[in-house]
Amino acid sequence: MIQSPEGDLSPFNFDEVLRQVPELNQLDCDIETIQAWEPLDSSDINHNHWIKLADILNENRDQYDGFVILHGTDTMAFTASALSFILKDFSKPIILTGSQLPIGVLRSDGRENLITSIELVLCRLDNEAPAIREVCVYFENKLFRGNRVFKRSSQAFEAFSSPNYPILVDVGVHLDIHHEYTLKPRDHYFFDPKMNSQIAVLKFFPGIDESFLRNVILNSGRNAIILQTYGSGNVPKLEFLSDILDDARDKGVLIINASQCPGGGVSQPAYASSRMLRHAGVLSAGDMTLEATITKTMWLLGQGKQGKVFENLFMENIVGERTI
Repeated sequence: MIQSPEGDLSPFNFDEVLRQVPELNQLDCDIETIQAWEPLDSSDINHNHWIKLADILNENRDQYDGFVILHGTDTMAFTASALSFILKDFSKPIILTGSQLPIGVLRSDGRENLITSIELVLCRLDNEAPAIREVCVYFENKLFRGNRVFKRSSQAFEAFSSPNYPILVDVGVHLDIHHEYTLKPRDHYFFDPKMNSQIAVLKFFPGIDESFLRNVILNSGRNAIILQTYGSGNVPKLEFLSDILDDARDKGVLIINASQCPGGGVSQPAYASSRMLRHAGVLSAGDMTLEATITKTMWLLGQGKQGKVFENLFMENIVGERTI
């Protein structure tokens, strides 16, 4: 983003990057830029943009050693998660980065984030293979797995957090790569970018009523409903909830249990209320972020997965998105 004389923030043309960050010319590499679309605020990003990005990356996979995506912070974690599934086993570094302050501002964090992201793309193992071979987010001296991160602050430079998975790289004087945590891709790259956005997210709150639950779960026409529950996956003791879930199952609506807590995750057998969800066939999101839960669901539905096939794949750890 750039700041107008009036103080408003608006997207800028990516051709400005080299002018704003001349240090890039000191890197020992050739940098080319591709503009996926006219610049837009990241809050306008949707699943069609993810597919467009994935198409560009797939088309250019053999031409480049790695990729850095400049992206607004608001939906960066969603895009990173979505690309991790669409480009499963891509086997080259894809690093998303951005900034909290516009790049033309004196104290902008965008310069360092961009420079270091490119340096991380260039890192090689002893056998000259890329040190990073997955979709990541780089921000404020840390490289995160893309489908394990969420935006934790709208103001702090440390805008992102990965509470349920270790940092991949700590950046200081040296780039300290934690190889034991990086993804080891397999040689089975297959590109199919379909996504299905016919889902809904329902957040439980004290006082939630039957009419609201019934309308969202049964009458919204969604293929899948993600329930954001309390703590380790708990819901209030509502006599009507079990009937609603049974009706949803009969209609073929997939129900997923995701915790409102960023850290920890869902453990459905822990309490009686969460056991009721498990017995009703509700799937546990485990320790996945909400962003990963949403994008994985869209991706599986886009691949035409339904019923038991969807359930089995959702519970698998496909690209390092979950451990429980």
